[in-house]
Amino acid sequence: METESTLRFPTISVAGQAGTSFKPEHLLSIAAEAGPQGFFEVHAENYMGAGGPSHRALEKVRRDHPISLHGVCMSLGGPQPLDKQHLHRFRSLVDRYEPALVSEHLAWSTHAGTYLNDLLPLPYTSATLAYVCDHVDEMQNAIGRPILLENPSTYVLFAESSMSETDFIREISRRTGCGLLLDINNVFVSATNHGYSALEYLYDFPLSKVGEIHLAGHAEEEDDEGELLLIDSHDGPVADAVWRLYEIVIDRCGPIPTLIEWDSKIPEWPVLRAEALAAQAILDRHAARRKTSHAVG
Repeated sequence: METESTLRFPTISVAGQAGTSFKPEHLLSIAAEAGPQGFFEVHAENYMGAGGPSHRALEKVRRDHPISLHGVCMSLGGPQPLDKQHLHRFRSLVDRYEPALVSEHLAWSTHAGTYLNDLLPLPYTSATLAYVCDHVDEMQNAIGRPILLENPSTYVLFAESSMSETDFIREISRRTGCGLLLDINNVFVSATNHGYSALEYLYDFPLSKVGEIHLAGHAEEEDDEGELLLIDSHDGPVADAVWRLYEIVIDRCGPIPTLIEWDSKIPEWPVLRAEALAAQAILDRHAARRKTSHAVG
């Protein structure tokens, strides 16, 4: 007999797996493919209605696969209080789908009750740190579990910042106990735009706190002065330079669950699946290498 404590969906581990963004138009192709297909990530804000086709599609996927619930509008980096209704709806999704991973962005995206169509950066100061930590604590208390906080892609820097991005993120994790979502494409985009080393950033990042990795495509544009400007566009395959950074991180940290983000100019399922299989091959290779190393040791 089913009780209130019985899970609606099976508990499925994401350890060592690669996954993809879930797009409802891929549902039939996913259902037709035999065998495990990793995990799927959904943006929480796309599922905050009570029902409808989107929920029916997600329920079908969740029966056989773990999911990662990824928030984009909580505005943890904003100075205003969190939207209590939005937080309640987010918690309802966590309770409903029992995601393997829950994450949000280090960014702000609301102003005076208006949701902005972007994830905006914030200055890295002690004052900002205090309210970001308060917001992370509030979110974690509301949903009853730790979240993973994602590093941003940035296009401007703040003169008033008094600490590095990696130190800022490290301190948030230390104070709140949250884990981290390392978006390697974001690292590459920001490093290129601001002229610093992506590799040095990664060496200074608190990798031991990373519970998930994001990989995505980016677009190349020009700024007003004709200089190269990368945009975190999620509209194409992962760049070779990002794959190389990913290999370095996995070599240092082991097979961390990895998600391929592709949110616009969405390709056919085999194209998106091929990106995930490329990540899975890297995860499997390093997992086998670690297993062999431990056996020899």
